[in-house]
Amino acid sequence: MKTIVTLIGAGGLLAALAVAQTPRYTITDLGTLPGGTYSYAYGMNSAGQVAGGAATSTQTGGVSQTAFLWNGRHMIDLGTLPGGLNSEGAGVNASGEVAMLSETYRTDPNGEDFCEFGTHRQCLAAIWNNGRLTALPTLKGGSNTAAFDINNRGQISGFAGNGIHDSTCLTGGTPFQVTRFQAVRWDADGEIQKLSPLKGDTVGFAFGMNDSGQVVGSSGLCSNTSIPPGPNGPHAVLWDNDGSPTDLGNLGGSFNVASAVNNRGQVVGGAQSAKDGTIHAFLWTRGKPMQDLGAFPGAFVTTAPCCKTINDRGDVVGFAIDAMGMRALIWQNNRPVDLNTLIPAHSPWYLQATSAINNAGEITGWGLINGEAHAFLLTPIHGGAGSDSIAPASEGVTSPAVSPEDVRKALQKGVPFGRPTGQR
Repeated sequence: MKTIVTLIGAGGLLAALAVAQTPRYTITDLGTLPGGTYSYAYGMNSAGQVAGGAATSTQTGGVSQTAFLWNGRHMIDLGTLPGGLNSEGAGVNASGEVAMLSETYRTDPNGEDFCEFGTHRQCLAAIWNNGRLTALPTLKGGSNTAAFDINNRGQISGFAGNGIHDSTCLTGGTPFQVTRFQAVRWDADGEIQKLSPLKGDTVGFAFGMNDSGQVVGSSGLCSNTSIPPGPNGPHAVLWDNDGSPTDLGNLGGSFNVASAVNNRGQVVGGAQSAKDGTIHAFLWTRGKPMQDLGAFPGAFVTTAPCCKTINDRGDVVGFAIDAMGMRALIWQNNRPVDLNTLIPAHSPWYLQATSAINNAGEITGWGLINGEAHAFLLTPIHGGAGSDSIAPASEGVTSPAVSPEDVRKALQKGVPFGRPTGQR
């Protein structure tokens, strides 16, 4: 995947190699839990602490994992709720609290696989704090919840099943899903609050949130909306701190998911473009229409994923999926740039995806090193790259002709906004 395609002219190739010779970031390998072979980073706080999921000695296959917190020196195993086989750390706040999702010992009563680890166990959102793991409440009638982000006030965003059976849920692209689900926010005291979908919609999910309690995600019908980590949603949504939803618009296509929001209220995510049918990253600012941040050349998915992929300076990170696989991105000078060109030359790393950037410009995600997927932390050299604002990318970027159905299938098989899903 590191090979530069031969379609690039000689001049462009030399320019790309010249960029690669100038390191912009140093890389820290976050490693794995004892005996494990892979790890993934999903969230990061302002101090550079990282939450994610990593394999233990008994977990294999690239999907099974246990939640961890990397404290700047080593990984801490956060465990699972009683009897659970898998868990993951979704986000960590400035106090070191970690929002998680975990299986329990119970088999799901409806045969659903809400955590999507392939075990059909009950899935619950939880919070880890100083060695204590506490499950968060479910909605009345529902048995499953999942957490995706946490802010510095201790509020947690995610989604929950509500127990309402809907035969159309299976057609939304979520295997085994038979009940509806909706976006929720847990307050610091653990109380769960429903975040209503847009008018006319019946389901939704919430991803990123900021310190004022604003939450972003997507809503739709159970027939056209799938649950994360392989989400498909028609309407990108911002829920204000009072729970009221705002439709963020679209780029002319039927797929629109908001994934991260900073403390300035700027929102990023992915939306299908009417220009080429592929997924483009977008920026939304209140009072302005959704802005197209462009597509990486040749990619059919270019997005800023869940859940901290825009910082308060407006720096944006993400990834692209093309015929050769995935590549981690950062937006520089209003264009998506392959982060693999901004690390030391001859590095053993291939950076696949990013999941967070903090206000110091540190970036976390995962990539391949010596054939294994490991979580990483990128530290900018001399302040790294960034800008105070993001503008639409150049219209000159072209993408291959891909149908909306191809995009939908790719999103469900790849890593659209959260953790790896390829083997489910």
